[in-house]
Amino acid sequence: MTFNNALDSIQIYEAGKPIELVVREYGIKASKIVKLASNENPLGASPKAQKAIIKKAKEAHLYPDDSMFELKEKLAKHFNITKNEVIIGAGSDQIIEFCIHAKAHSQTAVLMARITFAMYEIYATQVGARIIKTPSNEHNLKEFLELYQTHKPSIIFLCVPNNPLGECLGREEIFDFLKQIDEECLVVIDGAYQEYASYKDSKKALNPKVLIETFPNAIYLGTFSKAYGLGGMRVGYGIANASIINTLYKLRPPFNITAPSLAGATAALKDQKHIQKTLKNNQAQMLKYEDFAKKQGIAFIPSYTNFITYLLESPLDSTQIADFLLQRGVIIRNLHSYGLNAIRITIGKPEENKRFFQLFSEYLNSKRGE
Repeated sequence: MTFNNALDSIQIYEAGKPIELVVREYGIKASKIVKLASNENPLGASPKAQKAIIKKAKEAHLYPDDSMFELKEKLAKHFNITKNEVIIGAGSDQIIEFCIHAKAHSQTAVLMARITFAMYEIYATQVGARIIKTPSNEHNLKEFLELYQTHKPSIIFLCVPNNPLGECLGREEIFDFLKQIDEECLVVIDGAYQEYASYKDSKKALNPKVLIETFPNAIYLGTFSKAYGLGGMRVGYGIANASIINTLYKLRPPFNITAPSLAGATAALKDQKHIQKTLKNNQAQMLKYEDFAKKQGIAFIPSYTNFITYLLESPLDSTQIADFLLQRGVIIRNLHSYGLNAIRITIGKPEENKRFFQLFSEYLNSKRGE
């Protein structure tokens, strides 16, 4: 059977290994496994969100409110925008897909950093668009501008902060860049980890209201999967001017968000105390990862997210390290598929991080003793 030729070159997205897989393959009890691979909130979702999800699950036989009125109203209030400037997706990656289908096709190009969230390229390739990437791994806006002027892409993706590396562009440099982009080009600002960046450095903080009022061709993406701890509920959102949102709604399937997901996200947004607790834990534990790397002589990318990327040099090998840890019940992300000898580790709870440091130290000591 033949399929769309555009699919031939697509690499299937590799998600972080689930706990269940490690239980099956290595016979380790689930309670003994530490998952530091998928950038989930180690503190979990807000207790208020959990309660709302359980309550709504009792109405599982009913379709959800397709207007998503309550969540959109709360997001509008949170960001000081109107409900007409918000669209809700099954994770922010669904809104990435909407953006691609709205602007990209076989006669257009899509511009992104060389190493960034894989779904930008996957969705763009599905519609036959040309993929343009910067030479540098991290976001370099000088390179972005040069490639923009040469290729005139229909969409530009800026991941702020960037996944899977963790670096983050500053607000002022983003705005200076956007001033040089034609309004026919849709600029997607992916803020999946913005809560962490804003907490760490106010110069990295993006205000979606100011962004879309200043640049009508920009759309800001956020998610409840990271700081809000609702990865399993799959809720993301896009904020843009009403004309962009109206167009994206033409691509949105009906009832794309479950009722428990909507209830959980709405409750989570109200519980900002839980978010502050999450960010405080992340910042404190991030420092321990930086200190560990410095003591071990390992290079790392200063991170504005809830993960850190360790850059390895021979004889250290990211695949060997990831396998060594996996066999002992610690799941991290090997970045070999991105062409890097590097590992990405989600910042966990103190006891989880301690387990990682113990095992990684064992590995390093064994290599140095060879």
